[in-house]
Amino acid sequence: MIIERLAMPIYDYFCPSNNQTIEVMHSYSQEVKTWGEVCQLAQCDLGDTPEDTPVRRVISAPMLSIPVSNSDYKNAGFTKLVKRDQGVYENVTASD
Repeated sequence: MIIERLAMPIYDYFCPSNNQTIEVMHSYSQEVKTWGEVCQLAQCDLGDTPEDTPVRRVISAPMLSIPVSNSDYKNAGFTKLVKRDQGVYENVTASD
């Protein structure tokens, strides 16, 4: 169950009625149109906002992680090769 939930995309929904944005996970094919559906997916209370209040999906930038050190590459599961003298490559992420 946890693996399936982690594999789902994350979406942000904005409700103009209460000026709130909530982040939820659901499948790509699922359509979310009301505040009640968003609150059900986010497992939160409706508050004073009616359940049938329309919401809109907000486009947001994805979170990216950019490695800045050799250990960051290694921890992410990548190998970093650096070209040394005469075309010889050295694995700078290898364990000693």
